[in-house]
Amino acid sequence: MNPFDAAEPHAPFEAWFAEARSSEPDVPDAIQIATVRDGVPSIRTVLLKEWGPAGWVFYTNYGSQKARELDAHASIAGVLHWKSLARQVRVRGRARRVTDATSDAYFARRPRGSQLGAWASRQSEVLDHHSTLEARMADVEARFAGQDVPRPSFWGGFRIEVEAMEFWQGRADRLHDRIVFERAEQGWGITRLYP
Repeated sequence: MNPFDAAEPHAPFEAWFAEARSSEPDVPDAIQIATVRDGVPSIRTVLLKEWGPAGWVFYTNYGSQKARELDAHASIAGVLHWKSLARQVRVRGRARRVTDATSDAYFARRPRGSQLGAWASRQSEVLDHHSTLEARMADVEARFAGQDVPRPSFWGGFRIEVEAMEFWQGRADRLHDRIVFERAEQGWGITRLYP
């Protein structure tokens, strides 16, 4: 689906994402997100796990820097870049924690090693040596041996409530296509931009 012919951004995003899944060599769901603390931006890569009209969801440790920043200031921006397709999609919005039930359901689908790693990591805290993390992982493996791993209360998702979405398609001679969807009172406003 061509986003330049659409009335809303979700269907064209779904089409672009499906193409990226089949052509992007690594992780097509890698999204760089930017948060703010005291007016200073910070950016990192997370994995986009859900998307649609209700928003875009990623998961993290709630004690991490990104989570603390979002809890204090919900504004967020993100970009997915698919080099193989010469495409990117940028979003801007506000991020809110998802429900415990949503986080529980996703956590239950994660590989066991990732579940255990969520318990072992004190994300964004100072780590004296990698062996300390390995020891924490061994302790967690022993703690949950022979049983399902429950989701830790300090781990869960954020949903980006999308307020704006920009589709960018690379073209020859830097004559790129850009279209921006911005949430309006009724539906979406659509603007084309110079490259």
